[in-house]
Amino acid sequence: MKKITIVTGHYGSGKTTFSVNLAVKAAEEGKSAAIVDLDIVNPYFRTADMHKLFEEKGIKLIAPDFAGSNLDIPSIQFDVEQLAVSEDCLIIDVGGDDAGAVALGRYADALEAFSGDIDMLYVINQRRYLTHTPDEVIGLMYEIEAAARMKHTAIVNNTNLGRETTAAVVEESFAFAEETSQRTGLPIKYTVYPEYCAELADRPDVFPVKTYVRTPWDVD
Repeated sequence: MKKITIVTGHYGSGKTTFSVNLAVKAAEEGKSAAIVDLDIVNPYFRTADMHKLFEEKGIKLIAPDFAGSNLDIPSIQFDVEQLAVSEDCLIIDVGGDDAGAVALGRYADALEAFSGDIDMLYVINQRRYLTHTPDEVIGLMYEIEAAARMKHTAIVNNTNLGRETTAAVVEESFAFAEETSQRTGLPIKYTVYPEYCAELADRPDVFPVKTYVRTPWDVD
């Protein structure tokens, strides 16, 4: 894991769940970690909702001024240079699509100083609307890059159906992810799977996740 990890993707691709698990993994490995909730677009799936978990793990959270309320005003300021220097790991969870990536573009110049130690990961989920094919996900990827003024370094295959995800759902996405990788020239950094799909644990470059992020309609 590099010093700075930027996570982008389509709405509902699972960016935030992946970002949260990255931060938790770093903390459990004894690293200092900070996560920036740069998702100023979607009020339902935000790393800011995980503040209690982050407090327990010692993870620093930087979130929009109005995160956690019913206001969705794009207001966030953070010192990327200071965070990059003071923390072992800095994870930036970017809002969905090119609209969310505009906020990241504000920090492109500051991040350039750390270009050799940045992973910009593009999260793909074949089971989401408008990202069923490599053509769709590649087109969106280029739109995000244009808005962010930065280039992706790798792909994360996070194909899932939420709580209905099975090992078969993940396995069926391998060809889709591989074609996307070949056509973009970007490696597949991880294939994400729910930790309960233990049969996938022995595959190379897999990343197990817990579902920390909850939707307003989730009930126990």
